[in-house]
Order: sequence, then structure tokens, then C-alpha cells
Amino acid sequence: MTNLPTGTVTFLFTDIAGSTRLLDELGADAYGRLLTEHHAIVRRALEQFHGTEIDTQGDAFFASFPRASEALVAVVEIQRGLAEHGWPDGAEVQVRMGLHTGEPWLIEEGYVGMDVHRAARIAHVGHGGQVLLSETTTPLVTGELPEGVSLKDLGRHRLKDMRRPERIHQLVIEGLASEFPPLASLELVVPPGVTGAAGELRAPREVGESPYRGLAAFREDDAQFFFGRENFTAQLLDTVQAKQMAAVVVGPSGSGKSSIVFAGLLPRLREEGGWLILQVRPGREPFAALAGALLPYLEEGL
Repeated sequence: MTNLPTGTVTFLFTDIAGSTRLLDELGADAYGRLLTEHHAIVRRALEQFHGTEIDTQGDAFFASFPRASEALVAVVEIQRGLAEHGWPDGAEVQVRMGLHTGEPWLIEEGYVGMDVHRAARIAHVGHGGQVLLSETTTPLVTGELPEGVSLKDLGRHRLKDMRRPERIHQLVIEGLASEFPPLASLELVVPPGVTGAAGELRAPREVGESPYRGLAAFREDDAQFFFGRENFTAQLLDTVQAKQMAAVVVGPSGSGKSSIVFAGLLPRLREEGGWLILQVRPGREPFAALAGALLPYLEEGL
């Protein structure tokens, strides 16, 4: 994480709208191919326009760019690539995206700060195929819009857990869908003195918990939000059931090892029943830690 852009950074959050429906319609194998092709389109644009992939969870991406203009052309490239791609079984893949520019703190594990959360919230209120820009990002790209791309003012919106409303613009890309339902924000904030249709307030609404977990791993309580790794979860479950030896998940830092175990495997084992599940941190003396966790059950005669 030490090579991430610093200073003023533009964040990009994306995820596939209706991914659960796609999985149900296509089945695990076809959906797995779809995710692989989706990831390739996104990563190709990130590499081309100097974006850095920070985190990937299932069908969602979190990336950063040193310049807002590069982030903008990257999302245009991604949306056009998604629209032109031939998906398995003729599926329609619609990805919502959010861009926000800020000055986050950079620590060993990655970015921290309200700008990260604001970027995630902006992406979360959009719809499949829609690209939303914050009021910070918009003026940085207004003079550098690619040909066939324009901006549409969607007004000021109150976002979950954000103190100040956010004025959001939508990217309009020629040849792609540009009309969407109202944003799924808590409230559309109308400036004082505005009347008529523009002044019609939508009733405030409550929203559920955001599925984005940042750089933290998914836990068992997050199983309802954990999608996109069904094939690997099934393989891991089969291995645990078929072999008496330990199943070990190996991968680089941030690849999702903890998430696949806690949000993927453990809920499946609990559904199956008949398993004794212990969570142990090895520490400096792993065998002592394991013995301490097992001792209460041994004393009960299990």
C-alpha cells in the first residue's frame, strides 16, 4: 500500500447492480466467467489511466487516481467496454460508479478518512450504468471532458452518515443510457426560495447498512453481503468435508482470505450442522492458544 497516490486523490467505487439476480439466472459457472471478464475490463482501464486498485470484493472495486481527469476517462472507458462486451448467455451487466476527490490520510493498510466514506456513499446511491461525481470532483473535470461526454446536475443530496449534503452530477456518455430513477439518497435537499417542480421534496427515507467493508475483512455477520466467490466457497467446503487434513487458504495480503473463510465457509458449515467451530489467533505460542480454545470442550467430554 506504500505506492498509493498521496495528497489530493480521486477515489472510484464500483459494483455490479443486480449481481444476486445475475447469479441466480446464470448459475455459478457462468456468473464466475462473467466476473472474470468484468474484472478484466475494469483492470485494463485502471492500468491504462494510472488507476491503482486498492480493494476488490466480489463484484466491487475500490481504486484511486492521482488526477481526477484520468479517473473520468477511465470510467468512460469502463462503461463503454461493459456496454460493448458480449456477456455469457446474453446477460446485461450494469455497473454503478462513484467518483470523489479529497485529501485522505495514508497509513500502512491504505487510505483512511471521511473522503473514502463519502466516495463510497456517492457510488451506493446510484443505479446500474450510472456514473456519479461529487461536487469536489466535478469542477476538476469540467474543462477536460472527452468528446461525447457531458455532465448533468442532479442537485444536493443528503447521504447516510455524512454531515453536509453533497451536490452530485451525473456523467452523460453519448450512446449509453442517461435516464435513471431518482438517486437512492436519504433526501433531495432543495435550496431556499426554489419553488415549482424543482422544489418538490422527496420524503426522507432510511437505508440499510452499506455492504462496503472498506479494507476490513467480511465477517460471519456480513455473509448476506458476500457475493462473487461462490465457486471457491463450494470448493473449500468440499475440501473440508472430504479431507481430514486442514484446508489452508493461501494468498497475498488483501486478496480476501479472511473474508472467504468467515463470510463464505463458516456460514455454510453452520447451515450444515455437526461442526465444532473455534476461532483462534495463534499469537506467539500457537499450540498453547489452540489448547486453550479446546480445553473447555475437552472438559465437557466432547
